[in-house]
Amino acid sequence: MILHGVRAIYLRETLILRRKLVKTLLASAVSPALFLLAFGYGVGRGAQVGGVDYLAFLLPGLLTMSSMNQAYSIATEINISRFYFKVFEEYLLAPLHRWQIIIGETCYGITRGLIPVVIIGIYSLLCGVNLQFSPLFLLALLLHLAIFALLGFIAAMIVKSHSDQATINAFLITPMMFLSGTFFPVEQMPLAIRAVASIFPLTYSTQLIRATLTPEATVDYALFAVLGGILIILFLMAKRIVAKVEI
Repeated sequence: MILHGVRAIYLRETLILRRKLVKTLLASAVSPALFLLAFGYGVGRGAQVGGVDYLAFLLPGLLTMSSMNQAYSIATEINISRFYFKVFEEYLLAPLHRWQIIIGETCYGITRGLIPVVIIGIYSLLCGVNLQFSPLFLLALLLHLAIFALLGFIAAMIVKSHSDQATINAFLITPMMFLSGTFFPVEQMPLAIRAVASIFPLTYSTQLIRATLTPEATVDYALFAVLGGILIILFLMAKRIVAKVEI
C-alpha cells in the first residue's frame, strides 16, 4: 500500500515517544502551568481583554504556544537521527517516496502537539474556564499542528549542526511565542510589532483557535484558507529540500 511508508515512519517515531512519554508529559505540563500562574494569576488577575476574562483569553494562547513547541520539537529529534544515528539516511535509502517521509514525520509532530492540548484542557477545567472543543476547533488545531511540524522538519533539514538549530529557535520560535497574540492582543501592540507578527503563522492560528474555543467569539473563516495556504507552501518547500538531500 502507498501509505505503508508513512505508517512505518510514524510507528517508529511513536514507539520512541512511548519510552519518554513521562518526560514529555511533564515538559508539556510545567511550562504552561508557570505561564498560567505568572500571567493569569499574577499580571492579568481580574483583568479583561475585549470584554473577556483574561484567563479565558490566555488559555487558548497557551494551548497554541505549547502545542507549537511540541510539534516543532521534532526538529531536534530529526537532527539527532541525522547526525548521530543516521536513521534519516536509512529512510532515504529505503524504497520510500520522499513525500512519505515528510508526511510520516508531520503526523508524528501532530501527535506530539496533541499532548499539551489535553493538558491545557484539564487546566481550563481546574480554572473554571469554559472552552468549546468543537469540530471547527479540531480542524484549526490540525492545520496549526501540521504547519509547525512541517516547519520543524524544514528547520531540521537545513541546519548543519545543533548550534544552528538553537539559532533558528532563538530568531523564529521565541519571537513567535511572545509576539503572536498568545499573551496579549496583537492589535494593542505598536505598529512595528504588528508588522512583525503578521509574518508569523502562529498569529493566525492563535487567532483562529482562540475564536473556535470561545463560545461568544466570531470565527473568521478566511483564516482557514490562510493556514491552508501556509501548509501547502511549507509542504512544497519540505518536498523540494528533501529532494536535494544527498545520501
